[in-house]
Amino acid sequence: MSSPTAAQAHHRVLIVGGGTAGITVAARLRRAGLRDIALLEPSETHWYQPLWTLVGGGQAPLRASLRTEAELIPPGVRWLRERATAVDPAARTVTTGSGRVLSYERLVLAPGLRLDWDGVPGLAAALGHGGVTSNYRPDLAPLTWDMIRRTRRGTALFTMPSGPVKCGGAPQKIAYLAADHWRKRGVLGAIRTILVLPEPTMFKVPVFNRALEETARRYGIEVRLRSEMTALDGAARTAVITDHATGEAETVHYDLLHAVPPQRAPEWLANGPLADPDSPYGYVKADRRTLQHPDFPEVFVLGDVANLPTSKTGAAIRKQAPVVVANLLAGLRGRPATAHYDGYTSCPLVTARHKMLLAEFDYDLRPTPSIPFLDTTRERTDMWFLKRYGLPQLYFKGMLKGIA
Repeated sequence: MSSPTAAQAHHRVLIVGGGTAGITVAARLRRAGLRDIALLEPSETHWYQPLWTLVGGGQAPLRASLRTEAELIPPGVRWLRERATAVDPAARTVTTGSGRVLSYERLVLAPGLRLDWDGVPGLAAALGHGGVTSNYRPDLAPLTWDMIRRTRRGTALFTMPSGPVKCGGAPQKIAYLAADHWRKRGVLGAIRTILVLPEPTMFKVPVFNRALEETARRYGIEVRLRSEMTALDGAARTAVITDHATGEAETVHYDLLHAVPPQRAPEWLANGPLADPDSPYGYVKADRRTLQHPDFPEVFVLGDVANLPTSKTGAAIRKQAPVVVANLLAGLRGRPATAHYDGYTSCPLVTARHKMLLAEFDYDLRPTPSIPFLDTTRERTDMWFLKRYGLPQLYFKGMLKGIA
């Protein structure tokens, strides 16, 4: 696909971000017959990130999560291989890394979030060696499995930062997969496993919180609530764990550390006029029902960058995208936005090899199960197979095609 000429700098719909949210919305708009859609995305690779936990747990190959961006861009959508660097919602323009200025009638913001590896002193320098890894980077997810397999004794530390993160269950899931592997190898008793979580409970929905508490007890995992890693010394293999309830800080020596970085909106959005002033992480303001920006209704926001009171997951995007498309098309036709998003999200909580809970809930933290006749609040083998094989198929052949 060729780059646009100056005469093509205006688009009826401009989508920023070619990840899950951007491609899903583009595909749905094309199926609705809309023309003149441009998608701004610099990367030529597309990752199905939910699989990285299973990669780190030795249950899936990394290549299963990879596709080229070119094969996923919907036909009829103009792919602009650049990065957005600024937005002026009053002028209805987006500026790109090359200095190009693109104007739009409707803007869809779906650039994802930014992994702030420097947000914990010492973390960026320690990554990838000395026992430090993270499933939040595709090149490190296979290393996680190598480290888990090599660990026979010592202390394994699994951390989660404060603030919203993508797939809020992922920091816990890899701890359970590691502990299950060590149990089966007969070495779990020789490994001190510590799980550091910033929230007052392991999960906000009570029924799933109880299930995860039991999972942690089963493996003998020390759960530190209201706590997070605040510093790291990679050379000494020590991490500072701060208890926010008491203010006390403890230095823990680790042999294996799986770290999840703090996460924020891209800087060009966090420092711009669309950011929500109530979000210390720079996420974009959005009406929680219509997914429009309250101050600029021609701007729609979905996915990880939206400041919504729900978990940042691909399952949330699957429910957000139809709302964005319906309300965007209504606006182009001069009609009010009537489609509403109820906050649905889903977190597949892998608790062991071939075992999983499926946590589905809405803005009010009410369980909203979508699979009839199955109790997904307890560990199930069929749910694990859904995550490993069913959901990737739904993603690539359904969501990204605009039909699921």
